[in-house]
Amino acid sequence: MRNLSTLLEKSLSPDRLDLLRRVADESSALKMPVYIVGGFVRDLLLGRAGLDFDLVVEGNAITLARSLVSRYGGKVTAHEKFGTAKMDIREWRRESSEVNEDYSLVSIDLISSRSETYKHPAALPTVKMGSIEDDLRRRDFTINTLAVRLDGSCFGELRDDPGGLDDLEKKIIRVLHERSFIDDPTRMYRAVRYEQRYGFKIADETLALIPEARALVDKLSAQRIRRELDLILEEPNAALMLARLAELDLLKPIHAALSFDGAARQRIDKARLSPNDFIQHLTPANLRWLLWLMNLSEKQTESVNKRLHFTAILYNSLTSASNLLSSLSSFIDLKPSQCVERLDEISLPAIYAVSLAAPVGKSKENFGKYLTDWRHVRPKTTGHDLKKLGIEPGPQYQKILWALRAARLDRRIASEAEESDYLKTLL
Repeated sequence: MRNLSTLLEKSLSPDRLDLLRRVADESSALKMPVYIVGGFVRDLLLGRAGLDFDLVVEGNAITLARSLVSRYGGKVTAHEKFGTAKMDIREWRRESSEVNEDYSLVSIDLISSRSETYKHPAALPTVKMGSIEDDLRRRDFTINTLAVRLDGSCFGELRDDPGGLDDLEKKIIRVLHERSFIDDPTRMYRAVRYEQRYGFKIADETLALIPEARALVDKLSAQRIRRELDLILEEPNAALMLARLAELDLLKPIHAALSFDGAARQRIDKARLSPNDFIQHLTPANLRWLLWLMNLSEKQTESVNKRLHFTAILYNSLTSASNLLSSLSSFIDLKPSQCVERLDEISLPAIYAVSLAAPVGKSKENFGKYLTDWRHVRPKTTGHDLKKLGIEPGPQYQKILWALRAARLDRRIASEAEESDYLKTLL
């Protein structure tokens, strides 16, 4: 059996390695074998080791977590129904640590090994405690069944029951059994995500299982299918993944309005994450949602929302982006103040997404100027100044201040003196 202890030691920081050894020592004392399972091991073998890992305990994970925090400090959030525990380990540090790792940002999930059964196709699984063999065989693909044991003298031993290492080396995405997609149709979307992320290939016999499971996509809840699409749209290779889903006819079963053509590919390829510098809360996934679906009509967007249950912010932005894209030509001959008057009513994420997708021209230029400059232009005069001039508060405040702002935007006034003179004219 292959041993990965050396690879673990090379890939993890001293503090992370110390953390694992503490978990392993405690699990040994409690006679509970513990394993790192799934994505971390897969990525470790691919040279992509990350910081997050799930630990599967052949025993009671909550008991182990509580024993650990009793000894070393921290906090446990337990989920008795599922036999899982999340440990906040911000207080753990090696006494001789030279690594300034902020443990306040670190938590570890401990999961009791379990088995899963499905009452009917596309159902959520029924979970019960099981062995590590049960736990590995409930997983989606062979490459995600790799496990590294941590406790006692077994530290670093690779467990590979379903042959995941061979598929990893051959760059193959393969399900564990022929009912895999019927049990959980979301696995079809994960198969495509892994295939395109790693440059792998879905095994022919796995591809052959898609047609029978395709009709079950409709039975998936909005939350389950949208989460899979969110995860895809967070990936740098999102365009390749969506194209592959379209090729496998896995978009239409979600909703008839979902497709992915060359125009959508061009829009998504323009996604840039710089908007986070000036547009808060615009995630990579949400930006790609906007770029993907902005060509839909308002009615289609509403229908897709009923299927996928977008957040209110994303849904409003999608609707705005759709309307803005269809009215691009109307922005060509507008003065800056006219552009601002219209764009102030539209969400910034929608404007940014359409500015990326719009062809080179005056409209695109106007959107860019609005985002970086025009929206920040304000008159020096305030409502407090108007009150000092003896003007009674009311709707006229907004009209006067807008007139001053429009004059600055259109460069009819530039200085405070000119604004003061223009205010006298308005009054």
